[in-house]
Amino acid sequence: MWWVVGASALVALLSAYVVWTARRVVRLHVRAEAAARALDAHLLRRAAAAAVVAEAGNLVELYAAARIALDAGPDEREAAENDLTRQLRAVVPDLTLIATSRRVALAKQVHTDLVRDALNARNRRLVRLFRMARRHPRPAYFDIVEPTLAAAPAVPAPALPRERTPALDRS
Repeated sequence: MWWVVGASALVALLSAYVVWTARRVVRLHVRAEAAARALDAHLLRRAAAAAVVAEAGNLVELYAAARIALDAGPDEREAAENDLTRQLRAVVPDLTLIATSRRVALAKQVHTDLVRDALNARNRRLVRLFRMARRHPRPAYFDIVEPTLAAAPAVPAPALPRERTPALDRS
């Protein structure tokens, strides 16, 4: 009779592990899809900001690259974003462009991490055996040049005179 209790406990533990693994696979895929949408939104904001700055500064090449990035389809998106990044690095960056590029870099890093985790979860033996990831499309990396822009060198602040304290003043 004790072996029935032990076998039931083992089956309960194994089924709990399988359910936990299935939920983790679903959760990782949902998070990777959300990160892809967030990265896309940040890329669109950066391209729109670049178009506004290029239009205000009469920068034709930057404006063309920004419009191409805004109008690019899914297959051409990586190349268009890489071209926009190269154009942004060629001009003196605006503070708005620096901020949006930093947000793009952060969103790209989050997306890359979540895609890596989702792909690792898909490659586990138990997930493949029970085909737990069959309802979700395989997440893909978004390979673009690092979109960070260097800020203009800051002008050092003038040195303030140090206060002299009597206890430390030995002169």
